Amino acid sequence: MVFLMVVSGFMVVFNLSQIDWNQPLIGDSSIAVIGVLASASAFVLLLILSLARKIAKQIKK
Repeated sequence: MVFLMVVSGFMVVFNLSQIDWNQPLIGDSSIAVIGVLASASAFVLLLILSLARKIAKQIKK
């Protein structure tokens, strides 16, 4: 799971570097913005899953 979080972080950084900050919603920049949002969402979902597993493990004890 940590591996997927790292990959998601790299994807955010890569897509941020692809955005044309003068016109962020035109052309390929819009795809990069969507990629940033998707990667950030995936990271948050993986973080929630990780925390839920930790909580479940503590409840079992």
